[in-house]
Amino acid sequence: MTPADRRCRTPANTDLESIQIIGGGLAGCEAAHQAAEAGAHVVLYEMRPLQRTPAHKTDSFGELVCSNSLKTEQENSAPWLLKQEMRSLHSLLMRCAEIARVPGGHALTVDREIFSREIAQALENHPRIEIRREEVRAVPDNGIVVVASGPLTSDSLAVDISRMTGSDRLFFYDSISPIVAADSIDMSVAFRASRYGKSLDETADYINCPFNKEQYSAFIDALLEAEFYEPHIPEDKTPYFEGCLPIEEIARRGRDTLRFGPMKPAGLDDPRTGRWAYAIVQLRQENQRADSYNLVGFQNHMKFGDQARVLRMIPGLEKAEFLRFGQMHRNTYINSPALLQPTLQLTSDARILFAGQISGVEGYAESIATGLMAGRNAAALWHGEKPIAFPRETALGSLCHYITHAEAKNFQPANITFDLLPALDPEAKRKLKHDKKARHAEVCRRAQVAFEEFFNGHSAREFCEVSG
Repeated sequence: MTPADRRCRTPANTDLESIQIIGGGLAGCEAAHQAAEAGAHVVLYEMRPLQRTPAHKTDSFGELVCSNSLKTEQENSAPWLLKQEMRSLHSLLMRCAEIARVPGGHALTVDREIFSREIAQALENHPRIEIRREEVRAVPDNGIVVVASGPLTSDSLAVDISRMTGSDRLFFYDSISPIVAADSIDMSVAFRASRYGKSLDETADYINCPFNKEQYSAFIDALLEAEFYEPHIPEDKTPYFEGCLPIEEIARRGRDTLRFGPMKPAGLDDPRTGRWAYAIVQLRQENQRADSYNLVGFQNHMKFGDQARVLRMIPGLEKAEFLRFGQMHRNTYINSPALLQPTLQLTSDARILFAGQISGVEGYAESIATGLMAGRNAAALWHGEKPIAFPRETALGSLCHYITHAEAKNFQPANITFDLLPALDPEAKRKLKHDKKARHAEVCRRAQVAFEEFFNGHSAREFCEVSG
């Protein structure tokens, strides 16, 4: 069957002629575009602006909240591998990210506004996508549904998902980094550099604020003494996500923990001394105008007054103008290993798929990836075909395998890492035992071979050619 044939087919499910996608975040937008490109008619629901969330500031599709980085583009890294697979599958959001790109070292860093605008234009102009600005308070009883409501799912929908899945909601706290105005940074103190000089275009992409030992010690004291907002939900059994801890939580684990974490100075030579500082705060460009910068890894939930006071102790930010303060918000995700198939279909009701952070992945690229898979599998159902899962050796396959096969009892969201992909065979392990880069390159090579073989297979060809 050719892509053109598929576009002209009548949907197999006569109860509802459209795929319903709940959520206009990264996963929902990618899912909508993929399903529409596969020939399905799509209704995309976005509750904003009628219903706000604690973290979003706009009504835009694909709004980035915690950061403006879609992780590293360094070759033979796990995030790079995942994005390469998505590009091969004609990801809309990967294309929009390239258009919106701003300097960010080896990271795929974007201008938030341009990124959202490009996504919106693609969705609004697509002939098979209908956009409805309304809150979906319960999962529809009929038809094919992709739940991509994100980590900030509305209370009413979350309650219905809990009822439908027969399990309690799971929560973890996430947080947002502050943003400062570029012209309020004192560049007589701060300096430009990329860690170890690594940048895709050989430029110094980050602004770096250096601490000496005394300044760092005073900063830690002030941080630990600051007042914090109390979450609205009891924290008894609500863990932080380890990959996105607030800086005050990191500091509580030891006075030097920050300078070996988000404040590590390694690879950042101060041009005035030729040496590494005792600690560093890095600032990353927020938009293409370069008029604002976010404090990398500095998510926190200090009260705004204390936040301004403490963060202005950072050398070079003594007169910082804060365009956004750091915040904490509650994220929601389902117990995917107990509920989902590797195709992202709900085991108890296969017409329903989950994608994005609510499905148990963490990170922008990972959310886009699950949206891509859910959108294409929803389209397969719409055409009366069998949804498919990518091979375990691929990044896409391993990500979906983790969230559907991890231990359900202690399940936590995960980013894409090499730990999720299958281990190398014993002979390759022995041969590359002392060469980590070579091991990673071999994992990526193996993944690319598996991806290409699957892509070129008959069922995969139908799956992949719908966009091209």
